[in-house]
Amino acid sequence: MDLAIKLIVLLPLLAAAIAGLFCRIIGDRPAQIVTCAALLIAAALSIFVFVRIGFGPENAKLIVVRLFTWMDSGTLNVDWSLRVDTLTAVMLIVVTGVSSMVHIYSIGYMVDDPGIPRFMSYLSLFTFFMLMLVTSDNLVQLFFGWEGVGLASYLLIGFWYDRPSANAAAIKAFIVTRVGDFGFALGIFAVWMLSGAINYADIFAKGPEMAQMRLHFLGMDLPALETACVLLFVGAMGKSAQLGLHTWLPDAMEGPTPVSALIHAATMVTAGVFMVCRLSPLFELAPIASAVVTLVGASTAFFAATIGLTQFDIKRVVAYSTCSQLGYMFFAAGVGSYSAAMFHLTTHAFFKALLFLGSGSVITALHHEQDMRKMGGVKEKTPQTFWLMWVGTLALSGIGVPFLLGNGIGFAGFYSKDMMEESAYGVHTTVGLIAFWLGVVAAFMTAFYSTRLMFMTFYGKYRGDHHTWEHAHESPAVILIPLYVLGAGALLSGYIAFDWYVGHDWLAFWGTQSIAVKSTGEVLHHAHEVPVWVTLAPLVFALSGIGLSYLYYIVNPALPALTARRFPAIYALFYNKWYFDEIYDAVFVRPALAIGRFLWKKGDGAVIDGLGPDNLAARAQEMAGVLMRFQSGYLYHYAFVMLVGVAGLVTYFMMTAAG
Repeated sequence: MDLAIKLIVLLPLLAAAIAGLFCRIIGDRPAQIVTCAALLIAAALSIFVFVRIGFGPENAKLIVVRLFTWMDSGTLNVDWSLRVDTLTAVMLIVVTGVSSMVHIYSIGYMVDDPGIPRFMSYLSLFTFFMLMLVTSDNLVQLFFGWEGVGLASYLLIGFWYDRPSANAAAIKAFIVTRVGDFGFALGIFAVWMLSGAINYADIFAKGPEMAQMRLHFLGMDLPALETACVLLFVGAMGKSAQLGLHTWLPDAMEGPTPVSALIHAATMVTAGVFMVCRLSPLFELAPIASAVVTLVGASTAFFAATIGLTQFDIKRVVAYSTCSQLGYMFFAAGVGSYSAAMFHLTTHAFFKALLFLGSGSVITALHHEQDMRKMGGVKEKTPQTFWLMWVGTLALSGIGVPFLLGNGIGFAGFYSKDMMEESAYGVHTTVGLIAFWLGVVAAFMTAFYSTRLMFMTFYGKYRGDHHTWEHAHESPAVILIPLYVLGAGALLSGYIAFDWYVGHDWLAFWGTQSIAVKSTGEVLHHAHEVPVWVTLAPLVFALSGIGLSYLYYIVNPALPALTARRFPAIYALFYNKWYFDEIYDAVFVRPALAIGRFLWKKGDGAVIDGLGPDNLAARAQEMAGVLMRFQSGYLYHYAFVMLVGVAGLVTYFMMTAAG
């Protein structure tokens, strides 16, 4: 078991090193084979670990593999260890499973790109850092993986570095997530200061003690653990693109489509959800911080869905749905239903990666066209992609038949999304009810814009270039095979995993080492006893969204333009993403540029250069030029200078003596 855990983490790093360092020697195909093989082996080993951990006895649900001592300074001792419990085992399945499919998909998608080995190396490097994040046994190691995926994300978003838009998007993602990471680092410092530990087991043991502590800062008397948890959540807001720090996610679509599927749908953006669930024994003791998590998550679910209604770039629509679905996960974790949050994280990984890679299949078929206004009727050219995209769309919309065969029958999102909604309602708190209703309305909008994507892309007549249509064709097998694998997950994972995650077997599956079982047990108990209308509400709203979308884009295609003209202010607000970019530009970017320009012109130019190089140094250089004229080489010039000097000395001594 220990060897399997080590190989899962280290194989992607080894593959990244081989593809990246020896790319000119081995070429494109060997780089693809090495990286894909490493991830497939890691995925197979992850299944083995998942089965052994998830379905083993309680005393076998936690394995810590110590590798070496990383830091040892005073009271700070950091071991580099790999912690594997059920929570980690779930993330191993998600990360290696999706990553292996993305690696295979990239063979077909990036076939004509000159930087194939570099791209495959970046993908594997990202996977390594994500695996380091989820297997961390302490906060410092967690932060290492956290920053590592940020670096890999920067490299992958800006992979096409010859495009200014890709460079700008990479820089934006790096800077915005660093803002969140500053809060995350402060939260880690606060936990260490309060507990004197960075190891999870030691921190959790001191949780009740920390909950009684107070923190004095800038004249304020603050609850220490609440403050630390809010700071930790700020890091999650940046990494998981929550409201306020979400602006980087849609711009990240400038990277190749496999990047969108791997980083910005299934793995990196879920790091914040994983972190909150990993630290759930602390958040369980911090009700104010948990309420903040709930409200921010619910607001993000609603906010991002409104933007998805009006976007036309096929990848951006899916990107905003990612932002919205992450909001669902956070409000589930905020109300204490950590297993439900992880359930949706798992199912979401399958159907969202499917939607992104399916969008990439469409983009490839249409010679890299991404504007849905220039699509239409594409199912004629890409029938397999069409049906697979429908699977992902219905899973995202949460479509199913409740109460049938006990837990109901439906697509993956039907099980996990409904459980999050029922958990929010079941806690019977104000923030829980706010989250429930915002989630229900977001479910309506999600179904609307998801099926809008399908109708605009695959139905009706083609609206793009005639030459592009003539050459459009279905994607090759190397692209379709990963779609079928992900499609199977989007279709079956919810039904298969329901009892493990949130059903009657949840405690036996999770054990007591992975998540806070007290709050999870209470919330799941209430969630299973909510009124029937609460269970039906998300489905009814989702079906209403699909029906309205059908009316708008199939029955009467003139309605979207008519609605936009009838409600221009609301349409402009949603289409321009609530003007967050413009507000941030006015509040932060332009003032920063103005301050920088002032310090450059007035500070550096006028003061520093004026007093330094442009003043004293310039005068010294001028004086040196004058003195150089006496270096003529003529003896009488030197004699004259000596005479003047002697005369000056005699005069000085005479005046001194007279005084």
